[in-house]
Amino acid sequence: MNSFTFNAPKQIICEPNSAARLGSLCLGLSIKRVLIVTDQGIIKAGLLTGVINSITQAGISVSVFDEVLADPAESIVLAATEQAIAENVDAVIGLGGGSSMDVAKLVALLAKGEEQLSEIYGVNLVKGQRLPLIQIPTTAGTGSEVTTVAIITVGETEKKGVVSAQLMPDIALLDADLTIGLPPMVTATTGIDAMVHAIEAFTSRSPNHNPVSDALAKDALVMLGANIETAVNEGSNINARSNMLLGSMLAGQAFANSPVAAVHALAYPLGGIYHLSHGLTNALILPHVMRFNQQACAEQYAILAPLVFPQLAKITDEITRSSAFIDKLSELNTLLVKKVRLRDYGIEQAALPLLASEAMKQTRLLVNNPREVNEADALMIYQAAW
Repeated sequence: MNSFTFNAPKQIICEPNSAARLGSLCLGLSIKRVLIVTDQGIIKAGLLTGVINSITQAGISVSVFDEVLADPAESIVLAATEQAIAENVDAVIGLGGGSSMDVAKLVALLAKGEEQLSEIYGVNLVKGQRLPLIQIPTTAGTGSEVTTVAIITVGETEKKGVVSAQLMPDIALLDADLTIGLPPMVTATTGIDAMVHAIEAFTSRSPNHNPVSDALAKDALVMLGANIETAVNEGSNINARSNMLLGSMLAGQAFANSPVAAVHALAYPLGGIYHLSHGLTNALILPHVMRFNQQACAEQYAILAPLVFPQLAKITDEITRSSAFIDKLSELNTLLVKKVRLRDYGIEQAALPLLASEAMKQTRLLVNNPREVNEADALMIYQAAW
């Protein structure tokens, strides 16, 4: 077994309506002035009011930065940081999807004044400390509440990551009540995103690939596979919502320590250039990267297959079972997402070479793929997805 390091939050709370006791949790961290980092969608959905009430009732001062957008740019991170410094906050709460939580991570770090954002893109380049950080996901997909990664859009289209154990929060608060209002499409794409995290963590070629991540990835896929259709079709089913949120968190912990690979690398340009959601881009790319990777990790796919689709356990041949796994995931995509071709989203075939070129910039991710990917391979995968 290779040596490895496993990072995790100090505390994970998984409980419906747990946001109602956020005030007491903040007091436990000696917080007096907190900045909530969120987006307009959260405000329009009415999810912010209860969070603020819980905090203010504990005598804690609250300010809100609500300008986070999907694929957040550096300017958003810097604006939120300026507000945190100007208001002299002593803690940060991320409330929302992956974008809000990623911005919250960086604000908690940058508000200390010990780092410059431009100097910490990459792996383990953070040297300073951060403010206390609480993450509250409102989608069951990114797992950002338990990861050491924050992804930011740099320039017009390029995505860069800050990877550091310092980005792991003090508390990850999983309140399924906050996910009840998620539309079916968002529920579907974020749920598939979580599956991608588990699959890529389990098959990662990272030097830090480890048995803890493997165990979490497998448990995550059991939960996600058993609940995703119910969560999409019965959005108010609190049990399904709770299981999706827990599965997403487990997958997040898995890939936070055994990093993701080519699915994400090829999905990023789709988000950066065409502004498609992260979960959707992962869903569009997933089966095609898996088919490319199959010759290198059929054994791992065969292990995972019956966890998501129990009926595949009866297939004893490794190659046949792994192929069936890919086919069933593709069918699940079609069932839940409906439109599953790149051309369905206005992406022209002539743009595929540019996408392939942009994907090659994601070296941090591509090195983890179980099969080496060059630019010609990336183009072939995009063509298959088109």
